[in-house]
Amino acid sequence: MIVSPAVEKVAGGFEFVEGPVWLSAGDPLTALTGARAECLIFSDIPASRLYWYRDGQTGILREATGQANGNTLDAGGGLLSCEHQNRRISRMDGNGIIKVLADRFQGRRLNSPNDVVTRSDGMIFFTDPPYGVDADDRELEFQGVYCLNTELPQLQLLRDDFEKPNGLAFSTDECELFVADTEKGHLRQFCVESNGILSNERVFCECDRPDGISLDKAGNVWVACLDGIEVFDPDGQRIAMVKLPERPANLAFGGADLKSIYVCARTSIYRLQSEVAGAVRPVANLQGCQS
Repeated sequence: MIVSPAVEKVAGGFEFVEGPVWLSAGDPLTALTGARAECLIFSDIPASRLYWYRDGQTGILREATGQANGNTLDAGGGLLSCEHQNRRISRMDGNGIIKVLADRFQGRRLNSPNDVVTRSDGMIFFTDPPYGVDADDRELEFQGVYCLNTELPQLQLLRDDFEKPNGLAFSTDECELFVADTEKGHLRQFCVESNGILSNERVFCECDRPDGISLDKAGNVWVACLDGIEVFDPDGQRIAMVKLPERPANLAFGGADLKSIYVCARTSIYRLQSEVAGAVRPVANLQGCQS
C-alpha cells in the first residue's frame, strides 16, 4: 500500500480551492501568515483570496488576488501565482510586494494562466487554458504551455497543441515535465532540455479529467482526477486510487516529513498520508535530457 485509505477533512467552507503549496520552516512567506511557521497555503479562486492553514487554523494571506489559481515557490522563496482573472503570472515576495512577471505573448494578452512550476535554475513553466476568459475576449487562438526566463524579455511558447493544458510538474531530477490535458484525459511527458525546449513527447498515462499533479521521491506521479487521486508509477502504470468526498483539483505534499498530502477539493481541504515523502524540492540535473 502506498497511501493510507483514511481521508481527513481539515478545513472547509470555501468556494473553490486550488493551488496548494507547502511552506517549510524558514521560507520567507511564513512571516506573512498567522501561523508564523511551516504551513499550507492555497487559493480560493472565486473569493479571490490566498489562505494559510496549520493545525486546524486558517487565515488570509492575500486578498484581491485576481482569482489566483495555481501557485508555486521560486528559488528565492517568492510565491508565483496564476492570476486567473487578471490573466497574468505574478510574484509575491516575503514583504508582500506583488510584481507582474508575464501577462502577454507577442503583445497579446494571455488567456487565463492556470498552473505553474519552477526549475531550480529559476526558469518558470506554466499552462494557459481559457477557463477564466470569455471567448470574445480571447486574444490568442491557441492554449499554450510556456517557459519564462525572467532575464529575457519575452515568453517562450513550448507547445500550442493542447486542448486544455492544466496541471504540470517536474520529475524528481527536473529532466522531464508532465503536463495534464484535461480535455483529452491524459498526461503528456516531455524531455526538458537545459534551455527549456520540450522533446521526446509521449502519453504517460490516461485518466478522467486530470488536473493538478505532484510527485513523490520515488518518482510516482499523483494526479487529481474526476473520481479522486490516482497514483502512477514511473512507467505510467496505475498503482493506487483514493476516493474523496468532493472532486479534487490539486494536491501538495507537506508536513514535517513531507508525507502528508493536502488535497484541494472544491469547498474543502483534505489530508491523507503517504508511505513515500513528496519531492517538494527536486534535485536538479540541468544538463538537460540525455535521451
